[in-house]
Amino acid sequence: MTLDKLPLGKKAKIITVGGEGALRRHMLDMGLTPKTKIMVRKVAPMGDPIELNLRGYELTLRLEDAEKITVEEE
Repeated sequence: MTLDKLPLGKKAKIITVGGEGALRRHMLDMGLTPKTKIMVRKVAPMGDPIELNLRGYELTLRLEDAEKITVEEE
C-alpha cells in the first residue's frame, strides 16, 4: 500500500521510498526512511496535503509525494 492510501489515524511502517534524485533525497532528509513508524494525523479539507506524525514531529506532505512511499499497516 502507498502512503496516500493510508486511512486517517492508522499507523504504518515505511517499507520503501521511491522517487528519483533530489526529490527522493529530500524525503529521506525529512525523516521518511525505511522502517520508520508513521501515522496520518490530519487530512486537508480538499484531501491534499496530509499531515503525518513521525519521529515525534508533524510533517505535511502532498499526496503526489506520498504515493511514492510504500508502507505496511501495523
